[in-house]
Amino acid sequence: MAALIEIERLTKRFGQFIAVDDVYFRVDRGEVVGFLGPNGAGKSTTMKMIAAFMTPTSGTARVCGHDAVDDPVAVKRSMGYLPEGAPTYPEMTVTSFLAFAARIRGYRGGEAADRVAHAMSLTQLEGVRLQPIETLSKGFKRRVGLAQSLLHDPPVLVLDEPTDGLDPNQKHEVRELIARMAPEKAIIISTHILEEVDAVCTRAIIIARGKVLADSTPKALEAPGKTLEQVFRELTLGTGEAA
Repeated sequence: MAALIEIERLTKRFGQFIAVDDVYFRVDRGEVVGFLGPNGAGKSTTMKMIAAFMTPTSGTARVCGHDAVDDPVAVKRSMGYLPEGAPTYPEMTVTSFLAFAARIRGYRGGEAADRVAHAMSLTQLEGVRLQPIETLSKGFKRRVGLAQSLLHDPPVLVLDEPTDGLDPNQKHEVRELIARMAPEKAIIISTHILEEVDAVCTRAIIIARGKVLADSTPKALEAPGKTLEQVFRELTLGTGEAA
């Protein structure tokens, strides 16, 4: 069976600068992949290309068999995407924004209302459902972004820093939600929080300077006598060898 996410020789150049350099990986159903790297490593650029929001210079990104360049609408139907910053309409209430997102997804009437209610329940937004988004804390705004990515119950999730701005309890709740959804989905999580990788990820991909330096289970990446954080630092600082 084909992987739900297939990345082959994905490259993105901005003039002479190579942001993503010949990246290859696949993600199967049931996998939660932690996408790790320092600032400027190419994580967000890679995720934007997978989500069909940015065109690669070369290479291929496929989601559920759909090419992100040739069939971007099918890719977006198959995916829930939480981008960096999770832009919303700040004057809308949480409910009205999610209802708007549901209509864009093609849902109407009772089905749209059910989708919104379920997404709010998953992300524990019921208590702020009537508040304008601009009045929410950073953590609640992040959860609104996560809720819109879950509305259509997609088989693929691409989440850029999903716990950014959340307090410790909220982070735990989101990690538990990801763990519950994981068996039925292929999930990529971009993060710089290594404890998040240990908590929810079945695989870790380390990227720096646009290149994949390591791709394995978090436990396998830990060298003898070294933590994942130490291995990450060595790889991304250029003092270690790719795993």
